[in-house]
Amino acid sequence: MTDIVDLPTHLPHRLDDEARAQLFTDARTASSFAPTPVTEAELAEIWDLAKWAPTAANFQPLRVTYVNSESGRARLVSHMAEGNKAKTLAAPAVAVLAFDSRFHEHIPTVAPFRAALVPVMEENEEMRIASSRFNSALQAGYFVLAVRALGFAAGPMGGFDADALDAEFFPDGRFRSTLVVNIGHPTHDSYRDRGPRLDHSDVVHWA
Repeated sequence: MTDIVDLPTHLPHRLDDEARAQLFTDARTASSFAPTPVTEAELAEIWDLAKWAPTAANFQPLRVTYVNSESGRARLVSHMAEGNKAKTLAAPAVAVLAFDSRFHEHIPTVAPFRAALVPVMEENEEMRIASSRFNSALQAGYFVLAVRALGFAAGPMGGFDADALDAEFFPDGRFRSTLVVNIGHPTHDSYRDRGPRLDHSDVVHWA
């Protein structure tokens, strides 16, 4: 006889207004940060939270590289777009998010019920890369929300030379960068006015 699960403790519940504001309605992309350090333990905690969100078949292709050393930051900044150089150099912490083009090697561990996909993915690079791009993009969104959930501000940026950055940090070609995220505590002038959102009627349809 199996134990009876107390379902109410396992069912989702509504976050309060303060929590939703921190994650969504009040949160914005940060462009400048206070000099308060972000520790390695705090950075590790971001991924320890983000990793639980769903991906297709639990593939988890996202890879995170924290660039904290002075030499590493200088190498990274050299590949950022001009408008992103200063903010990246000054941010307390920076994460390079990339997808693993050979994520399928981990399928027996993360999705043993789909182990038969390993040789299929090995033979079909186009399918493998498409799956990795899509699922890592999902995880990048979760990563930004995890940054916010832990009390930090995130400054995600796509303005960089991805080919040059990959040659610099991932020379074996396995990882391919998709997003750079500055992380820290925002300054009072960190945020621009919030941009408008599309109207409900422009986005939501009923069938």
